[in-house]
Amino acid sequence: MAIEQKDALFTLIKSLSKSEKRQFRLYVGRLGGNREANFISLFDLLDKSSSYDDALILKKTSIKKQQISNTKAHLYKQILVSLRFNPVHQNIRSQIREQFDFAAILYSKGLYKQSLKILDKAKDQALKNSENNLAYEIVEFEKVIESQYITRSMSNRAEALSSQARNLSEQNTLISKLSNLSLQLYSLLLKEGYVKNDEDSKKVTAYFEERLPDYQIDQLGFRGRLFLYKAYLWHSLILQDFVSSFKFAQKWVDLFEKYPQMKMQNPVFYLKGVNYLLESLYLIKHKTRFNNVLKTLESDIEEENIALNENTRTLTFLYLNQHRLNLYFLEGRFTEGLSYVETLIAEIRLYSAKIDEHHIMVFYYKIACMYFGAGNNKACIDFVKKIIYNKDLRMREDLLCFSRVLNLVAHYEAGLDYHIEKLIVSTYKFLLKMNDFNQVQQKMIAFIKKLSGIYPQDLKKEFVNLHKALSQLDDHPYEKRAFLYLDILSWLESKIQLIPVETIIQQKAEKMLK
Repeated sequence: MAIEQKDALFTLIKSLSKSEKRQFRLYVGRLGGNREANFISLFDLLDKSSSYDDALILKKTSIKKQQISNTKAHLYKQILVSLRFNPVHQNIRSQIREQFDFAAILYSKGLYKQSLKILDKAKDQALKNSENNLAYEIVEFEKVIESQYITRSMSNRAEALSSQARNLSEQNTLISKLSNLSLQLYSLLLKEGYVKNDEDSKKVTAYFEERLPDYQIDQLGFRGRLFLYKAYLWHSLILQDFVSSFKFAQKWVDLFEKYPQMKMQNPVFYLKGVNYLLESLYLIKHKTRFNNVLKTLESDIEEENIALNENTRTLTFLYLNQHRLNLYFLEGRFTEGLSYVETLIAEIRLYSAKIDEHHIMVFYYKIACMYFGAGNNKACIDFVKKIIYNKDLRMREDLLCFSRVLNLVAHYEAGLDYHIEKLIVSTYKFLLKMNDFNQVQQKMIAFIKKLSGIYPQDLKKEFVNLHKALSQLDDHPYEKRAFLYLDILSWLESKIQLIPVETIIQQKAEKMLK
């Protein structure tokens, strides 16, 4: 029975580039006996196959049924060993670990002095690149060797190593606490979402302050500051304090500007930092700065200032396209953005095996908003339905809730109101179930519900009344988020002034601070 992409070995083989496959064949061909080995024939078969199938392996190779498991495990290991030798996958951590392994070999041969010399260089490299855990591991190994390699300076050396180990241990403990806090807050954001009232806000702040360790900012190295800024960023996002989230996202990115070599050593952290900086700038609608940061990111990628591999290429695809969409929204260029959207939809299909379902649905929501802004409500509904009917989406309940509200508004705009009552009821029930029924959503649903009973000559007056009511919530600390997912106020203004919604947003964009 075919298992498709679920088999780990098959997925690994399919992820290999042409050069990596060529290197693997050269690697295993270094000994003549390997050319006819079972694991080579298995590699060749899976490389050519479109899916994984045990029956096909038994039919096309000499591997017996009872040998499949061991052959697969051996092949998997050999591929990883081959990849480890590939320069593309070499980084500071792998280089330091390699030196550590060399030192261990010399130690086992009793060549203590040579071992210590290699360890000392590896330790300097680790400290220079903020790899404190590796540095601590090296110091502990140096202590073991020094206890057997006695010199006249042993007393001073022992004290120096003990002091270094103690300092590194304290730093690593502090970094671990900051890392834990960052992860816990991120988990809290995913599980609970944004705060909805003052009580929620106080609980989150208490949670944050109780777990924030004592620290001196001047004593924190690169990693310590990185996790500190991440923790503050998650805290501010949960509180919907987007100005503060911009502040700490900027500190996050500035850290990489201070240590530019870290863009190559920690490209994922850098890309995520820029992503949240752009997200924060979008949330506070700072168009000019947003555009500048986006151009810097594009330049970093084009000039390869960050390490590019399969992982980072996927992240750059996600972040670049999400924020290019956001730029269209900030500037109100919805109709112009439709040609970009068509290209993006095709690219999303190409990346579908590498992007999780959640991020694909985020793309679909933004695409739906693009069509809505351009006045193509039926296309908007088509993409919103992809989210609503997705049974595998287990996260981002806010995305599910606002998709239904957008679906309701798009049906009204498209004139598809023959089942509008049924749609209102289902949307209402879903919001109650999700416990995400804010005042903006309540007023919107109540308004659409009574539309059928409003005389045409009174419609504009009702739009004005709703706009007035919702405008009072625009700066509300716990209600403003609704306007970030769907610009209801601009839509209402377009109905009142009888001009396209993108014209309204373009006029607002022109008034934004340069």
